[in-house]
Amino acid sequence: MFRSHTNGELSLKNLNEEVTLSGWVQTIRDKGFMIWIDLRDRYGITQLVFDQERSSAQLMEEAKKLGREFVIQVTGKVIERVSKNPNIPTGEIEILVEKLTILNESQLPPFTIEDETDGGEELRMKYRYLDIRRAPVRDKLIFRHKMAQKVRNYLSDEGFIEVETPVLIKSTPEGARDFVVPSRMNPGQFYALPQSPQTFKQLLMVGGMDKYFQIVKCFRDEDLRADRQPEFTQIDCEMAFVEQEDIMNVFEGMTKTLIKDITGQEFGAFPRMTFADAMRKYGNDKPDIRFGMEFVELNELVKGKDFKIFDDAELVVGINVEGCADYTRKQIDELVEWVKRPQIGASGMVWAKFQNDGVKTSSVNKFYNEEDLSKIIEKFGAKEGDLMLILSGNENKVRAQLSALRMELGNRLGLRKGNVFAPLWVVDFPLLEFDEESRRYHAMHHPFTSPKPEDIHLLETDPGKARANAYDMVLNGNEIGGGSIRIFDKDLQSKMFDLLGFTKEEAEAQFGFLMNAFKYGAPPHGGLAFGFDRLVAILDGNEVIRDYIAFPKNNSGRDVMIDAPASIAEAQLDELEIQLNLKS
Repeated sequence: MFRSHTNGELSLKNLNEEVTLSGWVQTIRDKGFMIWIDLRDRYGITQLVFDQERSSAQLMEEAKKLGREFVIQVTGKVIERVSKNPNIPTGEIEILVEKLTILNESQLPPFTIEDETDGGEELRMKYRYLDIRRAPVRDKLIFRHKMAQKVRNYLSDEGFIEVETPVLIKSTPEGARDFVVPSRMNPGQFYALPQSPQTFKQLLMVGGMDKYFQIVKCFRDEDLRADRQPEFTQIDCEMAFVEQEDIMNVFEGMTKTLIKDITGQEFGAFPRMTFADAMRKYGNDKPDIRFGMEFVELNELVKGKDFKIFDDAELVVGINVEGCADYTRKQIDELVEWVKRPQIGASGMVWAKFQNDGVKTSSVNKFYNEEDLSKIIEKFGAKEGDLMLILSGNENKVRAQLSALRMELGNRLGLRKGNVFAPLWVVDFPLLEFDEESRRYHAMHHPFTSPKPEDIHLLETDPGKARANAYDMVLNGNEIGGGSIRIFDKDLQSKMFDLLGFTKEEAEAQFGFLMNAFKYGAPPHGGLAFGFDRLVAILDGNEVIRDYIAFPKNNSGRDVMIDAPASIAEAQLDELEIQLNLKS
C-alpha cells in the first residue's frame, strides 16, 4: 500500500495517527536543523517536517537529497502545525516523518509546478504532463469530468440512450474540410473522420431509438481561428416525434440545471431573438446581452451633408458607450487604429461626445452643425457623459466590424464578467446563403435542415428568403449549441440537394444510404449539439477552451508535446499505395 491517505484529507481529527503518504515534492525549505517539504498529489498538499531533534541523522541526510518533483513515500505521525496555513484544507497539521522512500527521482522541471508558474504557454504545452500537475489545470479537468457526469445524468433521466457512432466514415462535401484516413485494404480509397455524427443520429431515429445522445469527438480540418481546435467534443443529441419547442424545452432545461448546480443561479425562460434582430442590433448571430451598446442606424440623419464617407456608405451605424465621454484623444485614436487592423478591416471611425458639461462635439463638426449633432445624439438615446462611435461602409462588413468593436469595449470596460450568465435562443435563421463566387446556394447549417413549413413554397420561387427550422443557444456571446428540425421526407430532401447544386448522381453517391432509409418510414425528428469544450469553459467563468482539454493542439493545429502531425515511413506509404507529390 503506497498510501493510507491522500494529501488533501488530513486534519486535526487525525492527530497522532500514523499515516503513509505518497506524491510529488513541490517545495523544499531547508533550515539545516529542520526541513519542511510540501508533498503534492491530485487531492492537495500536505506539509512534511524533518526535525534533527526528533529525526535520525540518516533520515535528515535522505531528506537533503530530495529535489523538486521527486516521487516519494513517507510514513509518519500527524502533528499540529505551529504556523498554520488557512489557505489549504490540511493547513492545521503536518507530518513528522519517520520513514522516507524515494520512489523516483526527477530532473529539475523546465518551469515551476505551482499555481503561478514561470512557464509560457508553448513551453507548458510541450510538457503538458507536467502542466497537468498544477492545480489550475488539474481543477479544470476535474470540472470537465463533473460536467460530463451531470450531462449524462440529466439526459439519462430524460430517457435518452447513449449510442456510439463510427469514427471512420465517408467524406461529404458540405461544411469544413474533412480529415481523411487512407484504407490499406481498399487502395486509393479513404475514410473521413466525422465533423459530427449527423447522418448516423438521423439513422438512429429511423431505427426507432427515439432519444439519442453521445459525448463524442468530432474533427474539422479548417484554418484555426482564436481558441479553436481541430478535434473537439460535442454533446450530440437527437429526438424523434418532436417539434422545435420540444427540443428547445429539453435543452433549455438541461442548461438551467447545469448553471444552477454549478453556480447556484436560477433562470426563468430564456429570451429569444430572431437571426434578423441579432444581426440588426448586435452585428452577429451570437450576441453577448450582458451589456447594452445596441446598434443605432443613422442613414436617415447623416446622409446628404456633403460628408462623402457617409454619403457613399451602404450603412452608417454606431454604438453608445455610456460614461466614456472623458476618453482622451489618445484613447480614441487608439480605438481608431484598433478597428483599422487587418483583422477588423474598417477604414476609419467617427466619434461624437455628449460631455458632462452638456457640450456636444464630434470629429466631423465641419459637416454637422449643432442641430444635426443634437439629432444624432438623441437617436442614440445618449445622456451627458456618453461617447458615440460610428462606422460606415458595406452593410455586412460594417456590422461585423462594429460587432468586434462592441465586444472589445465590453472586455476593456469589464462588462463581460465571467460569473454573470446571459443565455438566449437565436431562431429563424436563413435556410440558405448565396455564394457569389460559386454562384450557388449553400446550406446555412447543413443540407438536412428543414425549412419552416410555412416557407416551403419559397423553395420554388425565392429560396434565399426561406427560413430554417433551426435554433442556436447562445451564452455570453458564444454559440454553445445549435440544431434544427430535420428533413424526413425523401422528396423534400431531394429538392434540397437540387437547390444546393448536387446532381442526382452526386446526391446518390454521397447520401444514398440516408435517402434509402427515408423510404422505410422515417419519423419526424430533430436535434441539437452542444460544443462541450466551450460550454465547460464558460460555465467555469472562462472562454479559453484549451485549458479544459487534457492534451490540446496549438494555434497551428500541432501537438508540440508528441510532435504531430509528422511524416510516416516509406514502408507505410507503400502499404497504402500512396506516393507523395508535395508542392514546393
